[in-house]
Amino acid sequence: MPTYSHPKSPHHFTLPQLASCVLMAFYMDLSYRDMEEWLLASSEVREVLQLQRVPDHSTLSRTYKKMRVKDFDKMKNLLLSEMGIEGSESIIALDTTGFDLTGASAYYRTRRGYTFRWYIKGGYSVGTQSQFILGWLTGRGPTNDTGYLAGLRRQGSKYGRYRGVGCGRRRDWLLVADAGFDSRRVEEMDIVPPIRRGAGPGGRGPTKVVAPERRARAELVWQARLDGVYGQRWKAETVNSVIKRRFGSAVRSRKLSLQKREAVIKAMVYNIHV
Repeated sequence: MPTYSHPKSPHHFTLPQLASCVLMAFYMDLSYRDMEEWLLASSEVREVLQLQRVPDHSTLSRTYKKMRVKDFDKMKNLLLSEMGIEGSESIIALDTTGFDLTGASAYYRTRRGYTFRWYIKGGYSVGTQSQFILGWLTGRGPTNDTGYLAGLRRQGSKYGRYRGVGCGRRRDWLLVADAGFDSRRVEEMDIVPPIRRGAGPGGRGPTKVVAPERRARAELVWQARLDGVYGQRWKAETVNSVIKRRFGSAVRSRKLSLQKREAVIKAMVYNIHV
């Protein structure tokens, strides 16, 4: 991240200083105005951040708009590198969650007649040993989870264990996810329950899993349940719960691109929290 956003900016604050203030605002689930007041009352924090003056709430809002997903990716990779997570995970869990478009209660929305047909969707890959978020993808829901499988697996693969070196390097980590990720993109060491597709006799209920490779995967999932491996998937559910309870279950932005970015910054402050 550059020191200043522009060579001819006023240079009252550095970009890392403002980015730290934005991260703290999301960490404490404060609005930008509340964050400005909090900094005014916290001389110790201003001293640590070397702030000669308190940034205005509009400055914090503009800073968030300037930050890109690639900036958060760099922060995540640096943090996980310093924590020594690379190559240490034997099981990586995937899951998605949704964020409301407003902080208003369901009761208020019902009485006012507000209806939202979509929400912001965040997909995360979680290391079950470290419980860090290893990768993230965002989108607009409701959508199928299958589109998140390949991207989250690719981001998490950097932190999984491998056997051998060079051309003989082989994957030695497992991926666990729920049946919503079932698709043709499922690989050999992915433990994903197959979905029963089609209608049964008389059009009642789904048929049994017939394809040999899907039956083999169903048996693999069953064995993983008995061994306690598939139960590690619940750690991804726990991460989703922590994010929404600790940092808020709703997005504050109005623009779609900024709303999607909030699902990423919430994951980033979760990693800092851990």
